[in-house]
Amino acid sequence: MLRRFELPGHVAGTDEAGRGCLAGPVTAASIVLPKDFENEILTDSKQLSVGKRESLRNLLEKTAISFSVQHVFQDEIDKINILNASISAMHKALDNLTLLPDIILVDGNRFKPYKSIAYECIVKGDAKYLSIAAASILAKTYRDDYMTKLHDEYPMYNWNKNKGYPTLEHRRAIREHGLTVHHRKSFRQLPEQLTLDI
Repeated sequence: MLRRFELPGHVAGTDEAGRGCLAGPVTAASIVLPKDFENEILTDSKQLSVGKRESLRNLLEKTAISFSVQHVFQDEIDKINILNASISAMHKALDNLTLLPDIILVDGNRFKPYKSIAYECIVKGDAKYLSIAAASILAKTYRDDYMTKLHDEYPMYNWNKNKGYPTLEHRRAIREHGLTVHHRKSFRQLPEQLTLDI
């Protein structure tokens, strides 16, 4: 079972989803859980089925002291790069909490200071700490919902399944149909990127 971060005060976990995608936003969530929160199923969102993620999202939204989910879209990603966009999304999610946390737990190894609040970067933190795992669930499910809605407009890319990640079918669709306004133009969309007319 994942651990709680044992410090007095409010602990905010934050994580992002969609960093490696060819299309769509990078999405970050921040969440503050009650001190006594426990759950035996909660872990890194990538390790869970769609059904378990949705069930956990409902539980987390009802249980959290505060949570926020924010998107940073492809135009901004192309301007400031994906690392900065990921951190920006996490900062936006923290901005929209209803309270200021005492410490921020960040999944991964890169972050930028936020309002002089103490923070700790934890590699694979979504598989170690409850609050980061909770943030990973929210970021993943909200982003998946967004990409599923985009699929209705652009069904040829099959975003309801690949969610914008660089699968073979997604790259095949790019070859056949070209890029949409939702694709990240700064990303290497195809192995033969130099021959793609964008």
